[in-house]
This record gives sequence, structure tokens and C-alpha cells, in this order.
Amino acid sequence: MRIKLAPSILAADFGRLAEQVQEIERAGEADQIHVDVMDGLFVPNLSFGPMIVAAIRQATNLPLDVHLMMVDPSRYYDAFVASGANALTVHVEACPHLYRDLEEIRRRGCRAGVALNPGSSPLLLDSVLDLADIILVMSVSPGFGGQQFIPSSVEKIRRIRRMLDDAGSPADLSVDGGVTPSVAGEIVRAGATVLVAGSAVFHHPKGVEAGLRELRLTAVNDPRK
Repeated sequence: MRIKLAPSILAADFGRLAEQVQEIERAGEADQIHVDVMDGLFVPNLSFGPMIVAAIRQATNLPLDVHLMMVDPSRYYDAFVASGANALTVHVEACPHLYRDLEEIRRRGCRAGVALNPGSSPLLLDSVLDLADIILVMSVSPGFGGQQFIPSSVEKIRRIRRMLDDAGSPADLSVDGGVTPSVAGEIVRAGATVLVAGSAVFHHPKGVEAGLRELRLTAVNDPRK
């Protein structure tokens, strides 16, 4: 099975965002683009809105996974879908009516994702596995890029992998936060199928394409197997 790579534009050079997105697509290694939307309430930072998603949509044909780190995200589903999102991922901690949220996202023709913060139990996912197209494990505290991977995330990934397998779910198991070549192999061995990476791609000393290739090589050729 091909491991999917999802560069996170939170680490991109915003002054040439369209150019960097096009670099990603030309490299031929990325499977989708990860867009972090932060509202300054659910997380202590502000980032992008629908207009940025629309600009990215015009710059690439890659699928856009829009990660809504915000309270009451349902207010903006229509706006992000209209801007070109292919998937909307919401946080279990921010959605008291999570089942309905996932139904609403799917009804709009998008893939529905559920994100889980580092301090949240995988058991919170149990009742929505039949509706989730994506499970996103946050391996750092959300809100800022460039953080270090939380080692205990590996066991959480394993647990969720077992839950998905037991439920017969085909959902992607995505990991976001501190994903670098040094941990990529361990994350994949634990059961992840999507690697979200920002700094490891956009801040690679040899450029975006080299960052993507190194990440893929270490994910599939982990010497510790």
C-alpha cells in the first residue's frame, strides 16, 4: 500500500504560496495538500480562511484536506466546500454533536475527518468510525508548526489502527505534528497511512522535492523494521 504524503502549507513561504504549492505538485510525491485553519479560540493562533483555500485550489489539482482547528466549525462548511476543499477534518473536542457534523460534511460531497488531540482518548472515536473517512492523530499540541513529535503518539496510532481494522473501516489514519524522516518509519509501522509534514518538506535544505523524497524513503525503508 502506498503511504500518502500530505505537505502542510502552514510551513510554506506565504509570500510565494502558489509557487510553493505548484512545486509540491511538480515533485510528484505528494498525494494531497494539508491546510490548517485556526480560529484563535480552539487553538491560540490564527491562520487561513476560505479565500486562501480558494487560492490554493487554483494553484493545484491535488486534493485539499482542510483541517478545521476551530470551535463550531459547521458555520463554515459551505464556505470551505465552495472554496474547493475535498475533505474537512474537525476535532472531536470541538464538536459536541460529532456524528451530525460528519454527516453534514459528507452530505456536502466532502470526505469527513475526525482529529484527536494528544490528551484525548481513542475511545472518543468509537461511535463515529462508520462515518469517518479520515482519522487524524495530532502528535503535537495543535496551534503551531515546528513542534517535536510526542513519542506516546505511537501507541495511540497502534490502538486506533486496531480499532479501524476491527471495525473493517477503510478510513485513512493520518498523523500530524513533528513528522520528520527520523520518526516516519515508526509511525508507518504503527499503522498510519498518511503523513502530514510541514517543516520537513518546506524547510528542507535541498528544497521541497528533496524533503518529500526523503520522507517517503524513510517511511517505507525504515532500518529499524
